[in-house]
This record gives sequence, C-alpha cells and structure tokens, in this order.
Amino acid sequence: MTNPQRRKPPRRKAESVGGLKYLLAGGSMLALVGVLADLRTVFTPSAAPVTQCQEMVQPQATLSRERLSQLLTVPERDRRATVQAVISEPYCRLSSIEVRAGVLAERHAYPLEFDPQTWFVVLYEGDEYAGYSFVFPQE
Repeated sequence: MTNPQRRKPPRRKAESVGGLKYLLAGGSMLALVGVLADLRTVFTPSAAPVTQCQEMVQPQATLSRERLSQLLTVPERDRRATVQAVISEPYCRLSSIEVRAGVLAERHAYPLEFDPQTWFVVLYEGDEYAGYSFVFPQE
C-alpha cells in the first residue's frame, strides 16, 4: 500500500486579488483624507493665548543663549531658588495653569534675546521647578 500524497487545493487568485483591492481602496481613502484635512486645525487647543501676560514684571528682560544653556542643565523638581539663581526676573507672569490634577503651576515668561518673538516659559509648582516650554510666534 502506498500512501497517496495529499495535495492542498490550489489557492484561488480571485480571493487574494479581491482582498488586495479592498486594502488598496482603504489605503487610498486614508491618504486622500490626510491630504485634504489640515490636522493642525483639528488638534489646536481653544484656550486663551498662552502669551497673555497677567502681570508685567521686567519689561526689558530677555533670556540670552548662555543663560538658556545654563537653565537647560537644571533638572526638573529642583528648587525654585536654583532656577532663579541662573535667570533674572521674568518679563512677565502668565496665568497659572493646572498641569497635573489639582496642582496649579505658576508660569514666568522670558523673550529670547536672539529671537524676541519666541518666549521661554518656566513652570513652577510651589517651590519646585516643574519644567519649561517654548512659545513660538503665531503664523
């Protein structure tokens, strides 16, 4: 008795081509939506402008490249006094925000000396340095 070899049924090309058609059609639709939609308008927050000063502190204040470099070496959660030893009084204070649930963060703004339209914003949570962000000019 010989053991007959079992053959797998041949794969139908029509089934694999049909799935490929749907895949290409779906991919084309996603690409079309991506080209037509300006996602920057979808994901922009509707909050008040971030550069609206609540209190003017030092109208002539700017942040130099050297001071910026020094500040970027200060680790987050260091003491507020450590940051203030590196940089002087801010240009202004911005409104406080809640970065973490239940904790208000105070924000101090410094225009960059080499690009006054760009602001460097320092966040403090109480007596701790909580981080920074850059605010770029609106287009």
